Amino acid sequence: MSPIIDPPGAFRRPTEFLDLSWEMFGELCRALALKVARDYEPELVIGIARAGVIPGAVVASILRVDFHSMKISRKEGDEVVRERPAILSAAPVQGAGKRVLVVDEIASSGETLRMALAAVRDVRPAEVRTATSFARTRGYKPDYFALATDATIIYPWDRKIFEEGELVVNPRYEGVLDE
Repeated sequence: MSPIIDPPGAFRRPTEFLDLSWEMFGELCRALALKVARDYEPELVIGIARAGVIPGAVVASILRVDFHSMKISRKEGDEVVRERPAILSAAPVQGAGKRVLVVDEIASSGETLRMALAAVRDVRPAEVRTATSFARTRGYKPDYFALATDATIIYPWDRKIFEEGELVVNPRYEGVLDE
């Protein structure tokens, strides 16, 4: 494991990393959908944009239900601009009177999921539950999650990014990924 420097010049303790392949991510989505299907029958899945729409859409497809998204973020573009997440788009009105599943990629503090729950409840669903691909071992627990870990997750869509017109290893993972 290599130490991570983030932001530049600030030392952080070495962290464990979980580098996901697309295949592993797909299997985690399948496991999440199976956990949900065992005791809940959502009629609508709402993915939290940006990263939560990916597992949300996969889970919705596996469960054969409609999918919508809403945006809650600390970021504008790739830059963090606020300390707390903000709701940037309304909860879909299609959730009214339905059993809704809100999906995000990870649950850490739970702030994003709590905000999503409040926004979705405003459209008066019959019931609403939460699901994430990952949950931290301490802290907020969604109703369903595929895997509990404290590792830093390297998602397959985040391994490489565009910089100056080229696809390069995400600077957050330099020295960690073998690329």
